Amino acid sequence: MSAVVLVVGEGMLADYVCRSLSDQCRVERQRDMKAGVREATDLALVLHDGWNPSVCHEAEEVLQRAGVPWLRGSVLFGEGIVGPLVRPGTPGCSQCADMRQFMAGPDREENWKLRQVLDERGGVPRDLWASRSGLLQMAYLIEGEVQRVLQGNRPLSEGRVFLFNLKTLKCSRHFILPDPMCSICGQLPDDSAITAQISLQPSPKVSADSYRCRPMGGLKEVLISDYLDYRTGFINGKIRDLISPFADVSVNLPLFIGDEATAGRTHSYAESELTAILEALERYCGISPRGKRTVIRDSYRNLAEQALDPVKIGLHSKEQYELPDFPFESYSPDAPIDWVWGYSFLQESPILVPELLAYYSVGCGHGFVYETSNGCALGGSLEEAIFYGILEVVERDAFLLAWYAKLPLPRLDPDSANDPELRLMIERVRAVAGYDLYLFNATLEHGIPSVWTIAKNRKQKGVNLICAAGAHPDPIRAVKGSIYEVASMLISLDDKFEANRDTYRQMLHDPTLVKKMEDHSMLYSLPEAEERLHFLLDENRPLQAFDQEYKKKAGNADLTDDLKELLQAFRRLKLDVIVVDQTSPEILRNGLYCVKVLIPGMLPMTFGYHLTRVTGLERVLRVPAELGYTKQPLTPEQLNPHPHPFP
Repeated sequence: MSAVVLVVGEGMLADYVCRSLSDQCRVERQRDMKAGVREATDLALVLHDGWNPSVCHEAEEVLQRAGVPWLRGSVLFGEGIVGPLVRPGTPGCSQCADMRQFMAGPDREENWKLRQVLDERGGVPRDLWASRSGLLQMAYLIEGEVQRVLQGNRPLSEGRVFLFNLKTLKCSRHFILPDPMCSICGQLPDDSAITAQISLQPSPKVSADSYRCRPMGGLKEVLISDYLDYRTGFINGKIRDLISPFADVSVNLPLFIGDEATAGRTHSYAESELTAILEALERYCGISPRGKRTVIRDSYRNLAEQALDPVKIGLHSKEQYELPDFPFESYSPDAPIDWVWGYSFLQESPILVPELLAYYSVGCGHGFVYETSNGCALGGSLEEAIFYGILEVVERDAFLLAWYAKLPLPRLDPDSANDPELRLMIERVRAVAGYDLYLFNATLEHGIPSVWTIAKNRKQKGVNLICAAGAHPDPIRAVKGSIYEVASMLISLDDKFEANRDTYRQMLHDPTLVKKMEDHSMLYSLPEAEERLHFLLDENRPLQAFDQEYKKKAGNADLTDDLKELLQAFRRLKLDVIVVDQTSPEILRNGLYCVKVLIPGMLPMTFGYHLTRVTGLERVLRVPAELGYTKQPLTPEQLNPHPHPFP
């Protein structure tokens, strides 16, 4: 019995395909999906000489219910589109393809409005560029795909779309990453306490001197093939910075709210590209829940027995909440908010966390605090992601505490590290960018090695100084990480600084003008602002050797053992480590995990002077005395009143 292929649509493309398939299988044809689909149908083709989104929506609903695989062919704005082959019950459909192509394309806002107008008018019956030769080329490809499906072979359009330039007849094939939020094929589970449970598993390191459980080279193929594509990609572009002292690569993550650039910085452009892609994946997962559906909305008062008290993570002050046009409302334990499940390592049980703390963009313009990506990290295992999430919280907390308390941190002698690579990195920054590097030990009461790095300009023009931070069980790695960060800004900011020097000078006298992340670093690019860092830049203090400041420790063969040591350091201080799993299906497909780490009591990174968060965080007052920097705990009035210089 011959196979049955249903062709839905009118026009030359449908005519050509029906004619070519007529002697290979039984072809049935209908104008639209209103007549439904016969049970015996093996494959459906939805074909148009133009673009009719309502027919595709209808086809998704009807054919998904009927369990019939289908393939579409259409034309929009001079471009032919074939695919993806949709299999009912399998993630990845025509709506996913449209979303990915739309997001990766330029002028998203304008295109979105245009598509809405066309959709309301019933689409485009025939595109002006739908020429006979172009439609024939599409028909030939569709015929080949039908043969592959009916013969049981994997079609080229499964999980992919073909794009035809109908002016040049150039054809290209592009991967479609299924959208977990898709209304047609998305399969997000509800968030629950059971799925939030964490039981640490072994995570062997790739080598004795590594702190990763998967080699970067092993990820190269999937990172590029699954995520980087200028037409349909999760990431739609990359740029190599040939000016920075080190290999710096940026990639573009297209979002509805705008483009988000993320960067990788190493000694190799190839590795920096992969690092930038991983950074983009982390940023994407941290923006909003994409791996589970938030289902709990209630007040803290009603959930107190199983929820994190939001007061413990630091709030804005009463004066801040009373500012005109302040974007957040003062916290009330009786106000209903959204909650997600995390895991408390101190309590060793699941715990509810305000969603606006677990996903940093959901608090923009509503909620009670400003939260950033602080504590978000991605890894080749859940344990690796938690490990690096903790280190990011530690890094930012150490920097902010040293700033607010104006701690005269010990200055480190880089030569005492006896690390040739570090020595070459410092020399390169000096020779290529013209900056001296000053390193300071910012380690706090938990004992996790932390550093504060300052790059000081030796030239007459350009930014005067830039700050960065790092934290890592290996202090030399912490220093190198901070140098990568600071080096990426040294030359690239010079022109902007010189062009806007007067604006930054106004910020020096009026801190309320510091509104954005970039403002913090640009303010301290002014030579006039250097005096605010004199508590660090005291040339009379002796340099300290690395082995004097940092205790050497034996390495572990398993990263989970390193993680357990970090957790134990906080347990001794009765500081909780709370982890929210942000992993989405898009990254889990390749064995990657993303988390948000919260450590109540530690200082959260904020950008914008008006959004500072220290209220309720008494640790910033207490720790300086515990470490011997002050004779007694500080008072709030003694804290540094100026905007911080974190870049």
